Amino acid sequence: MAFVQGSEPGSGSLARVPSGGLVIGAIASVQFGAAIAATLFSRVGPGGAVLLRLASASIVLGALWRPRVRDRSGRQLRLAFLFGAILAGMNLTFYEALDRIPLGIAVAVEFVGPLTVAVLGSRRRLDLVWIVLAAAGIVALTRGRAHGLDALGLLYALLAGALWGCYIVVNARIGRAFEGASGLTLAMWVAALIAVPFGIADAGGHLLHAHSLLLGAAVGVLSSAIPYSFELEALRRIAQHVFGVLMSLEPAVAALAGFVVLGQSLSARALLGITLVIVASAGAARGARAAPVAVQ
Repeated sequence: MAFVQGSEPGSGSLARVPSGGLVIGAIASVQFGAAIAATLFSRVGPGGAVLLRLASASIVLGALWRPRVRDRSGRQLRLAFLFGAILAGMNLTFYEALDRIPLGIAVAVEFVGPLTVAVLGSRRRLDLVWIVLAAAGIVALTRGRAHGLDALGLLYALLAGALWGCYIVVNARIGRAFEGASGLTLAMWVAALIAVPFGIADAGGHLLHAHSLLLGAAVGVLSSAIPYSFELEALRRIAQHVFGVLMSLEPAVAALAGFVVLGQSLSARALLGITLVIVASAGAARGARAAPVAVQ
């Protein structure tokens, strides 16, 4: 992955990759990164894994872009701070959910955020069908015995979903307000700083163990640096509703990553629930109308 420092939006090697390919690559990267992060929980806890993820991603992005804070307007800095707070909250709540429920289920429940963004972008009566399908999927996921599924894990997944919806909207604004990935880099620095107290509380000195640092770096690259950069570039070129259709594959990829990396098998009921969420999200996003996004 090569970036050109100071390049204009849409330039560089990522500009030559089809938008759909960028989104699919981001999905695979972030979900397998999340599965690897789950293997860290026994050592550093969810908070420690988040801190390692965000810190390593901040280092990678900072080395590539080296944004200059003093060259930014107050509005740009406020936007970057907002995006950073969203990134920190989204990661912390999602990892807390992942510590309690299987990856495929956590992502499917979390997908309420992107689904809401897609539905709000549309005014069709057909959207009621997608809402009903999504609700049926969530019910299928949350009923019955599902590998230690608990209420707190579901609550964290729902909170992560709400923040994910905010992430999609604000990410598009970041891409238009900053050149390249400089805005993302500033936001990642903010997110890493916010995660520090949570990471220390969960992990303490275990954060500095070689094994934790190595896996944390891998998670940071796979779950943050690569997918966020890919999505940032993709959102410059495609409408938010098209992005939402492609992202509807995320629960399925998450279930696959959970099975391959963590050995998490899912019941027929859970697989049905994930399928319903995917269909609902794709249908709602396909019918959404992209609204102009103001740049601040």
